[in-house]
Amino acid sequence: MKIEQVAWDDPDAAVLRAQQRSEIAEIYGTPDSEPGAPPSAADITAFFVAYEDDGIPVGCGGLRDLGDGIGEVKRMYVLPDRRGSGAAAAVLRALEDWARARGWTRLRLETGDRQHAAVRFYTRSGYTRIPNFGAYAGVAASWCFERAL
Repeated sequence: MKIEQVAWDDPDAAVLRAQQRSEIAEIYGTPDSEPGAPPSAADITAFFVAYEDDGIPVGCGGLRDLGDGIGEVKRMYVLPDRRGSGAAAAVLRALEDWARARGWTRLRLETGDRQHAAVRFYTRSGYTRIPNFGAYAGVAASWCFERAL
């Protein structure tokens, strides 16, 4: 598996993000379940795509700079038939390494209360539940996590 940093508008990244949003819409029954401003090229500092050895894109994730050495993980996604392949862990590791190299000290993220596999993944990866922050404050369906780098 190969992890590459790509531009926000990279075609492979765009396809994976669209699939992620479609899956989330199906889980929550609405096409717009994200509190706050959705990520965009203007506020995503780094974006990565996981490619299998044959060049097929299978996962992605990005970072939003929250200031004060804190970043937010955005649009983490792995194709359903590639889950368990290590792609998510490899993308998350790339995000954490990128953040550390820039002196960031913490990463935060939000996931939904119906995304049980995501909660298990982040917990196994060393993230702990924190009070909801920013746009997620007061949103019962949002669960926020953080990890010191």
